[in-house]
Amino acid sequence: MSTDLVGPFPDGVDPDGYDRLRRRVLWSFPTGLFVVGSTAEIDGARRHNLMTANLVVQVATRPKLVAVALETEALTAQLVRAGRCFAVSVLAREDRAVVRRFVKPVTDVILDEEGRPVSMAGEAVKPGASGAPILDRAVGWVDCRLHSADELGSHVLAIGEVVGVGGPPGEDGVEVLRMEDTRMNYGG
Repeated sequence: MSTDLVGPFPDGVDPDGYDRLRRRVLWSFPTGLFVVGSTAEIDGARRHNLMTANLVVQVATRPKLVAVALETEALTAQLVRAGRCFAVSVLAREDRAVVRRFVKPVTDVILDEEGRPVSMAGEAVKPGASGAPILDRAVGWVDCRLHSADELGSHVLAIGEVVGVGGPPGEDGVEVLRMEDTRMNYGG
């Protein structure tokens, strides 16, 4: 039996086989693929990051709230907590290769004369009203002020109030990127 299995397991089942089945079912959940921007002052320096995320969902209409699941130890989670903001860029299906640039913290950041990022990992960006970076190529985006952050173990659920929006996705027949458009999978 694998030592990294997470229960609970029903009585009388093989935990390895059950875990494989559970992952396959969880991987089948339809999900988008987004780029989450964050910014904050950490240790006296302004940091900016973009991160690929697959769980982004509107969770309330009054006020307009969006939730993003972030790995607890990720740089983006640290920046969102400290900066109290995040932005979500929605990409066109044809831009599926772009998300791979943001699976690790961004080190290639070009700033303007005022210290705002204009390019990250070779992609043009602009700051939202919150200061969080937004991909120029996004077909839609939301800029959010942090409402709450719920620690969930391996992840933190950052819930933000929408303070800015651009797009919208789907205009002119643009199909947005989804996890199944890539060979990536996550969770389970």
